[in-house]
Amino acid sequence: MSVKKVLQKIQSLRADGKKALAVLLDPDKLTDREKTDKLLEMAHACGVDFFLIGGSLITEAKCEERIKYIHDKSKIPVILFPGSPMQLTPHVDAVLFLSLISGRNPEFLIGHHVVAAPKIKELGLETIATGYMLVDCGKPTTASYMSATPPIPHNKPGIAATTAMAGEMLGLQCLYLDGGSGADKPVSTEMIEAVRNTTDLPLIVGGGLRSADQMEQAYKAGADVLVIGTALEENPELLFEVGSSL
Repeated sequence: MSVKKVLQKIQSLRADGKKALAVLLDPDKLTDREKTDKLLEMAHACGVDFFLIGGSLITEAKCEERIKYIHDKSKIPVILFPGSPMQLTPHVDAVLFLSLISGRNPEFLIGHHVVAAPKIKELGLETIATGYMLVDCGKPTTASYMSATPPIPHNKPGIAATTAMAGEMLGLQCLYLDGGSGADKPVSTEMIEAVRNTTDLPLIVGGGLRSADQMEQAYKAGADVLVIGTALEENPELLFEVGSSL
């Protein structure tokens, strides 16, 4: 297995009190090579720390080819954000080994992991054991539908906090609070703060972040890594706004 370089980077940034920015890429949408190149150029110019690539539902046959293109062209670490074991590819620097600890579907708690583990070992990929928590941020998401699990209510930070605490006790290495792609609103600062106050693990937060102000508030509440995806489709300049403040 590979040395855990990506996890070490995430942990080092947190230890140094530095905030990180990740861009979420959906391979299904990377159909225009010119736009992809422009996004890569912007990400490097703005100091993006990580690319997350993947999704709950990937349908395009050329997705692995597109992931390879990003990995080969980028100096930024590429982390697979898989929705199923079928999305595994050697063309990444690490895999978020996600356990959906906010849900009660055994397939997403351990089932898919048993299927994926031999392939991951064969590929020699770095794994980052991540406690994944879906949060209700205004409307149903692909992630909640595909996983058949209800999200944590938006106004119940205590549930997220104790779930995160349990995840840390189970030996997970990172936590991920996610409102889902295209969420109407971001995870609340109260929930981020509640999780931050109950765990020392690196905290990733994504979903519904559409402005530099929202992102600044999430960082202040305790997020270590913020993930933006849909917002860049609506406003590519957001990268520059956020990057300049880090």
